[in-house]
Amino acid sequence: MYRNRDIIARLREDIPTFECVPGCHDCCGPVTTSSEEISRLPVKTDAEHEAALNEFNCVHLGPDGCTVYEERPLICRLFGTTPRMPCPRGRRPENMVDTETERQVHHYIATTRQVLV
Repeated sequence: MYRNRDIIARLREDIPTFECVPGCHDCCGPVTTSSEEISRLPVKTDAEHEAALNEFNCVHLGPDGCTVYEERPLICRLFGTTPRMPCPRGRRPENMVDTETERQVHHYIATTRQVLV
C-alpha cells in the first residue's frame, strides 16, 4: 500500500490544476477509485450512497461543490486536463496533462482494486 501512496502522490503532482466554473459539478458523477484513495475520504452511509447514485452524483458532492476537493481521486483530478476527458464548460489548465502522466493514471486505475466512491 505504501508503494501506491507514493504513486498517487507523484501523479497528483504531475496533473495540472485549473479553476472550475463556480457552482458547476458536471464532472461529479459516480466514480471508482483505489482502496488507497478511498481510505483518505470520509465514510458515508449506505443511505447517502444510494441518494447520490439515484441522482448520478458523487456521494461527496455538496451544495457548494466537492466536499473532499483536496483529497479527490486521481480520476477526478484528470477530468478537464486532457482532450480525452474535456470539461464541458471549456475550462482547462494552461498546459494540459502530458500523455505519459495520463497513461500512468489510467494504468494505475486498471491495475488496482477499484471501489465505487
